[in-house]
Amino acid sequence: MTLLQVRDLDVTFDVMPRGAWPWTKPNKLQAVSRMNFDLEEGQTLGVVGESGSGKSTLARAIIGTVEATGGQILWDGTDLRTMSARDRRAHRREVQMIFQDPLAALNPRMTVGEIIAEPLTTHQPDVSKKETRKKVGEMMERVGLLPNLVNRYPHEFSGGQCQRIGIARALILDPRLVICDEPVSALDVSVQAQVVNLLKRLQREMGLSMIFIAHDLSVVKHISDRTLVMYLGRQMEQAEARELVRAPRHPYTQALISSVPIPDPVREAARERPVLEGELPSPLDPPSGCVFRTRCPKARPDCARARPPLDEVEPGHLVACPYQEVISPLDTPLSEPAEPVG
Repeated sequence: MTLLQVRDLDVTFDVMPRGAWPWTKPNKLQAVSRMNFDLEEGQTLGVVGESGSGKSTLARAIIGTVEATGGQILWDGTDLRTMSARDRRAHRREVQMIFQDPLAALNPRMTVGEIIAEPLTTHQPDVSKKETRKKVGEMMERVGLLPNLVNRYPHEFSGGQCQRIGIARALILDPRLVICDEPVSALDVSVQAQVVNLLKRLQREMGLSMIFIAHDLSVVKHISDRTLVMYLGRQMEQAEARELVRAPRHPYTQALISSVPIPDPVREAARERPVLEGELPSPLDPPSGCVFRTRCPKARPDCARARPPLDEVEPGHLVACPYQEVISPLDTPLSEPAEPVG
């Protein structure tokens, strides 16, 4: 069953030039442009791309903290943009978010118990204090925290423990969708694996759907069913997660994967590594046509004329490049199936 459908989603911000007069016309910043994807119940969609690609803006548009300026966000077939305020509040119980910086996301003046219980007291005020304490204790055990730590404050915990607190807070309402906005990027590698494994276990136990945003394709591959690659607010490629890292077709996806080293010195020395040169263009003045053309090794003059369509080159494999091609699997560092160690 399809839980979430995003159709031609646009998010545009008005940006006033520095030192401009109050009557000056603002510049338009297209943070997300014509985004399309589906999310099935119980599945995970990975979203990857460089900083400034619009990943977090996409997440915030779905959850409702940023207003979409075009397109549709369909939740069980209902457009969230047309929901009444009452329905929107009920919807917020079903969609929760886990943030990038685990310590900054927690109120330093609240105890762990108060932080985890806050969504319950907000959305289910009729639940008794005794029942709330019981649910908080059960959720703390579920995410790997000792219930006797309930009266401590966030600064007394490590980064990994703080992220577990954030996960407990997001799941206390038993949501249907959890949006993870780079939840492991601020953690050590070993702790990253523990948090990823925890999220996978909780997803199985609770039947969650997830949108998992990250820079690291190796992390996204392990937790995602499908992967969406973004660049400057546009969708470059979308495919089944393992298929994407086994046979990437878009030059940008290939460049992202090439940045991951192969733990084999012979293969690492022998493979051709496409280098991504230059800086990410300003979203206030994006390149014409294909926005990736200014950094693309395969760019041609006609790439500047029109935005390339998102074509289905294989069943379920979408690519926005007319000159895409598959690189050798031997050159793909993430092609070996592996699981993170908990």
